[in-house]
Amino acid sequence: MPSGEKPYRVYRGGRARGKVPKAQKPPPRGGGARRSFNFRPSRRWLRWIPVALGMFVVFLVVWGLASYFQFRNGVSDANKRLPGGARQVLDDDHGSATDILLLGTDHAQLKGRESANRTDSITLLRVDKDKHRLAYLSIPRDLRVEIPGHGSGKVNAAMQLGGAALAVKTIRVLTGLPVNHVVIVDFSQFQDLIDKLGGITIDVPERIVSKFDCPYPTEERCAQWDGWRFAKGKQHMDGRRALIYARVRKNKLNPADTDFSRAEHNQQVLNAVGAKLTGFGTVVKLPFIGDDLLAPVATDISTEGFLSLGWSKFRGSADGTLHCRLGGESSGGDIIPTEEDRAVISMVKGDSAPQPPPPGSGAFGPGCVIGNRTLGVR
Repeated sequence: MPSGEKPYRVYRGGRARGKVPKAQKPPPRGGGARRSFNFRPSRRWLRWIPVALGMFVVFLVVWGLASYFQFRNGVSDANKRLPGGARQVLDDDHGSATDILLLGTDHAQLKGRESANRTDSITLLRVDKDKHRLAYLSIPRDLRVEIPGHGSGKVNAAMQLGGAALAVKTIRVLTGLPVNHVVIVDFSQFQDLIDKLGGITIDVPERIVSKFDCPYPTEERCAQWDGWRFAKGKQHMDGRRALIYARVRKNKLNPADTDFSRAEHNQQVLNAVGAKLTGFGTVVKLPFIGDDLLAPVATDISTEGFLSLGWSKFRGSADGTLHCRLGGESSGGDIIPTEEDRAVISMVKGDSAPQPPPPGSGAFGPGCVIGNRTLGVR
């Protein structure tokens, strides 16, 4: 302790014993203890909240109206592309179930098939609004049926012989179900649509190697080409690749693949496009692409009908979707229907429980499965 410093402090009232207090640290720069920050918005600022909300609501209304009118223009163009005779043979839409005939064509730009008008895929979609259930009935294009006015023939020949009107009549006779609407889809134009949607995601059930529609100009180069390849599992596809996948009918890695495989690919592409159409990203872009969404389509369905169909698809569960197919026995390039086809129609109508194709029925066995399962070969 330095000399002269005493171990106590002296106050006016006397002496206080104890340790010498330590020197206190200087207060931090900028003042002493932190002050609490309480923000109280002014009444003038609060007045802008309802104004901002009102402007946002107006923006949504304008955006919705612009989207609706653009989409309505696209529907109007699609209605004009449908031949008038097809509307006259359609059944009135009554009851809770609506049956929509989907006819897929994919030949307009294929060499040697420019004048052909046969359907490459035929699907009857049944929408049950009360049960919120979708049922897809695939019909093989080589199925031998009775074509009204033309006798017996392959079902896909009806389109060639009498256009969409005769195709509707043929499917009605074959299934005994009413056909309330018809949709003709040109898959060759799907490429641009899928690209505008930003591509689609497909869950490929198996590895595929298929050699068709060679992209090279010479036969020598095509002979060296290995073919189109698809890995198993979910994958994102642009328009060109999705169109190739929809066209695949024969798989080098699975000789059992048939027209049913191609129909399943078409359904996958259509379902993926439908899911993308109802997605948030597409809704945001509707004012700009709404009139282009139905460019590959010719149909009688109105704008309100499409909205109702989209709502049914949104309400319906993918796990509860029914996938069925008609079939029979293969004979000389034709498929001869069997009695099991009638049972499949009952399953589609909901009159009986879904049953898969019987064991041993092969690649063309008729039956139904629920959810994301595939019918495949039995």
